Amino acid sequence: MPPTTPGTERQGQPPEPWPIFFLVFYFVIWRNIDMSFRDALAALRALSDENRLRALMAVSDRELCVCQIIELLQLSPSTVSKHMSILRDADLVASRKEGRWIHYRLSLEYAAPEVKALVETLREQLRESGRARQDKEMLREILAMDPSVLSRRQAEGGSDDNEMEQTAPNSSCCG
Repeated sequence: MPPTTPGTERQGQPPEPWPIFFLVFYFVIWRNIDMSFRDALAALRALSDENRLRALMAVSDRELCVCQIIELLQLSPSTVSKHMSILRDADLVASRKEGRWIHYRLSLEYAAPEVKALVETLREQLRESGRARQDKEMLREILAMDPSVLSRRQAEGGSDDNEMEQTAPNSSCCG
């Protein structure tokens, strides 16, 4: 019998179905590798902005109201909202709404192990940076304020930052 090329033994007949092992291997291992890669890319994109990284560091130790994040970053509410939605879409933060109050916290429960390791490494490495220390001090002052007073002050345009936009008094998140 002449030697045959693998897979040509049954020429003219349909190929045998893949053994279940290969299907399981494809769907469990290859797809998970692909998802982990995509998750890591989404996390890296989300963390590629200084303000998003600062926001993530701020909510990594405690839940914060969006008005507190606005005050910390000194950005407009719409800009902060966009940044937080990018972090949320990358499964790095979770939000909850309580009336008009929107709270954010670090949430890696659905993140791939590689993403968890990435975030933990960043937190560890950046925790003592100059910017993180400044934000930590500023956050202490912000946390000492009543969120509803803070929100009203933001709505009235009480920030010195040029990017902070004035909003109607009833559009604030905290009351």
